[in-house]
Amino acid sequence: MSNDQGTPVEDVNTLVERVIRALDAAGIPHMLVGSLSSNSYGVERSTQDADFVIELGSRSIAPVAEALAPDIRLDRQISFESVTLTSRYQAVHTQTGFGIQFFLLADERFHQERFARRRKVPFGAVFAYLQSPEDVVIQKLRWYEKVKRSKDIEDARNVLVVQKTHLDLDYIRAWCDQHGTRTRFETLWSELPDF
Repeated sequence: MSNDQGTPVEDVNTLVERVIRALDAAGIPHMLVGSLSSNSYGVERSTQDADFVIELGSRSIAPVAEALAPDIRLDRQISFESVTLTSRYQAVHTQTGFGIQFFLLADERFHQERFARRRKVPFGAVFAYLQSPEDVVIQKLRWYEKVKRSKDIEDARNVLVVQKTHLDLDYIRAWCDQHGTRTRFETLWSELPDF
């Protein structure tokens, strides 16, 4: 299996492990989000990038850039991402074009809470911090409402199917009420297959 640009999954996992090691060595708290997070709880799909949320604070991103060089090039100029409405650093693996994004932890209450709820899980030869499956669903529904990307609604549905008996539904519904996505959630939930 490979990502959309032909990078084998095992190579993607190796790249992500390198990033996790670099973040850990720099003492930067982090959380793996995006498709690699939803893949862990739902149905695996290919991806063109790895997304992290990082709590940079007064720390510098420079040690991470240095640890990943030369084959992973990190742009130290911060940019703004229009879907998540957050600031980020971007990196690219020069041989494959595989992207790595570092989103700065936002002050918004939901982002703070999902970061506090992150889970430490084995990821290859390292440990990754993943957002909870509930937070994957909540965030994917938010993104779908903003930009109508079919992959977001599919990721949310797949996590619901796989994690159905293990979810805190009150937590999901409370945040969906705040984000205006409750109807979308209830529709997805009602369409899930019985076990």
